[in-house]
Amino acid sequence: MPEVKDKQPSPKALISFAHELADKAETVTLPHFRKALAVDNKAAKGDFDPVTVADRKAEKAIVGMINHKFPNHGIVGEEYGNRNEGAATRWVIDPIDGTRAFIMGQPLWGTLIGVVQDGKPLAGMMSQPFTKERFWGSPAGAFWRQGTGPARRLRTRTGVDLSHAILATTAPDLLDGREDAFERVSAQARLTRFGGDCYNYCLLASGFVDVVIEAGLKTYDIAPLIPIIENAGGIVTTWDGKPATSGGAVVACGDRKVHARVLKLLAN
Repeated sequence: MPEVKDKQPSPKALISFAHELADKAETVTLPHFRKALAVDNKAAKGDFDPVTVADRKAEKAIVGMINHKFPNHGIVGEEYGNRNEGAATRWVIDPIDGTRAFIMGQPLWGTLIGVVQDGKPLAGMMSQPFTKERFWGSPAGAFWRQGTGPARRLRTRTGVDLSHAILATTAPDLLDGREDAFERVSAQARLTRFGGDCYNYCLLASGFVDVVIEAGLKTYDIAPLIPIIENAGGIVTTWDGKPATSGGAVVACGDRKVHARVLKLLAN
């Protein structure tokens, strides 16, 4: 008899459940924001990779809900590792992307929830509880909502030359020793701003930022954001033009011509 495979949930169902996961994560993270809390360092040899109780509790809450609803799905999480890695459908979780911003009280962090199916990002969400914003993307499109307001479709900005573009990255010291390449792009752009973490990518999908360049990313840093950007009309790749699902050195652009120009500058 032929093998019977589990029926995969629709993108609409995945996004609906992602909203439930984000609701739960919000109840965990927000009470700790702009409050005194202990910060642990996951890094070694003088580096700083912070984690808080909010990160850990939020990921546990999200994973518990996924395990209950989709026990056969895989999970890739920042704080507690991977489960069922060979599954066709995997949830990619970063409970607080931008922990540095979180601990200093900046509302530029977010909870990232993504779904990778057969190795490709299918759906993704960024939830910012303090500003009450949700950004999400799937084959149905990319959308933004604030609070209980209506969902509005997102579109990247196109037709802009690099000389008129807004460029963003989180911090120069996170460029993994590739600051010179970033500076070549920055010298051509109209405006360069630092800080933002996952929020930068959502601003790009919204048409307010044109280029985001980063390095040293993990899959949970970028995979949930790819469906938001791509379904808003943008493009996300590694610096050498390959799929960015696994992370690494990543460049996102709202306009494909700008993206091609940026790749050449990064490669020089």
